[in-house]
Formats: sequence, structure tokens, C-alpha cells
Amino acid sequence: MAITAAMVKDLREATGAGMMDCKKALTATDGDKEKAVEWLREKGLATAQKKAGRIAAEGISMALVSEDGKKAVAVEVNSETDFVAKNEKFQAYVKQVAEQALDTTAADIDAFLAEKSIFDAEKTVADMNSAQIAVIGENLKIRRFQQMKEENGFICAYTHMGGKIVTLVDVVTDVVNDAVKEMAKNIAMQVAALKPLYTTNAEVPQDYKDHELEILKQQIMNDPKMAGKPEKVIAGAVQGRLSKELKEICLLDQVYVKAEDGKQSVDAYVKQASKAAGANAYIKTFVRFETGEGLEKKNEDFAAEVAAQIKG
Repeated sequence: MAITAAMVKDLREATGAGMMDCKKALTATDGDKEKAVEWLREKGLATAQKKAGRIAAEGISMALVSEDGKKAVAVEVNSETDFVAKNEKFQAYVKQVAEQALDTTAADIDAFLAEKSIFDAEKTVADMNSAQIAVIGENLKIRRFQQMKEENGFICAYTHMGGKIVTLVDVVTDVVNDAVKEMAKNIAMQVAALKPLYTTNAEVPQDYKDHELEILKQQIMNDPKMAGKPEKVIAGAVQGRLSKELKEICLLDQVYVKAEDGKQSVDAYVKQASKAAGANAYIKTFVRFETGEGLEKKNEDFAAEVAAQIKG
């Protein structure tokens, strides 16, 4: 019986096993889905599906930079528990994911999961992930990746708390020396600590500014101290608050965390450090991954879990 792609897809969705394993199972059972499921179970390849529904909101993020510093990638791979996230086997697997992602041409995570693994040409990235689920014993999820390339400078990476936060900073410069690298590392740490959303004010979408203006206007209108004030005064107060807010979310406008006077902006620091290093350098963009941000986390109750297992 001819094994179709639809049959393989259907079996994979039912079992969580890899595509190549599903094809082998269907071939071995002459296309009988039920027998193919049993074949996979006997081989220990259908275990991933049992774990696929579990919440994976722990894990680590990892940054990988090429030897010449011209390209880099940040990836996030989630696990169910922090215990597994600290496991060397899991960390080695995340490094493989980063190595795959460094040179991938995939435009999104689905395409990335569907591409052939550079470590085993017979398996996809998704297949490799399923295999790791079986080995590690927890649901694992490759959540995201983001590449960065810079021909006219270099990329600096910073890892905080063993992968809780990773950042990449794109530095355009005509000179690459220790002083410029130190400046880049300081900015990468700034990104990790102060969580900017944009590099410059010019990147902030106008609809975001308009939305914030409306909120700020309502706040000021509801402030008893502003009651009866002229429209011009109110408009000035709104713009003032918006400017302050934008300085907090735009990297180059933020106050540099190491500023001795507590006032120097990141932009001013970069220019100062660049001049001192004999370089013409500026920050082009950045990437910041915080592991588990935006994900629902499981409310752990290990005592209840153990009790349930005993009763089961």
C-alpha cells in the first residue's frame, strides 16, 4: 500500500512521533494506522505525545555568535521544570538548536521545525525535539529564534542568570578593539536590565504614541490639580509625560545604568566611549529574550502530584 504524506501527518498528530518514524511504522504495518500506533509504542517512539500537553514554561534562552562576530542568533527552548533547565543534557540540546538556527533560512518557527536537522539528515528539527522529549522525560518546546547579521561591525551577546535572559546588540563600527567590545557588553547588560522595547524614538509606531496620548490625556483630565487649566497647559503636560515614558522604553534615550551622575543617556555614553576608543561606533538594534515571558506557568504542587501518582 502506498504511504501518503497525509497518512504520515495524521499518525504524527496522533502519536507525537517523528515524521520518519511514522513513515516507517506505516510501511511496516501496510498503512494500518492502529497497528502503526502499536508499532510506535513498542519502539518507545510514541511517548512524546503523552507529554505534549503539559505546560512548558521553564527552560533557557541561549545566544550564539559566529567566530567572526558577524552573525548571531538567540533561541528559547522551554521545559516543564527549572530542574530540567539546569540539566547539562538539556543545555547541550539547546546549543544544538542554536547551531541549527544560526544558519537557518526558515522565516518562522513552523518552517524551522519542518527543516532537516543538520545533525541527522533523515530527521527534521521537530523529530529531533520529539526524540529529546523521550530521552529527557518532559515536554520540550522550541518556542522562538531570532537571527542578527552585521557586516559593518560586530554583534555582542550577553547571558544573564544562566539563560534566564539573553541579549544581542548590533554594533556598527569602523574599529573593533577591547574598548569598543567593552562598550557593547555594557549596552547588552543595559538591555537585559532595563528591558527597552525599541532602539530609538523613531522606531516607536505612531499608533502606539497616539494610544498613549489618549490615556495620558485622560489621566491628566482626571487629576484634580489640573482642573480648570488651559488646554495649552494640559497639552504640554500630556506631551511631557509621553516624552518621559518614551525615554524609558527606547534604549538610546534611557539613562545609562552605570552613569556616574545618574543622568547620562545611553546614546551619550556610546558616543563618549566610541570617541575614547578611537572609533566611530553606534548601536543599530538589539534582541532581548526573557525565558518564559508571556507564558502561562503551571502551579506546582509536588505533594499533590506524588499523591495522585500513588493513587493512580
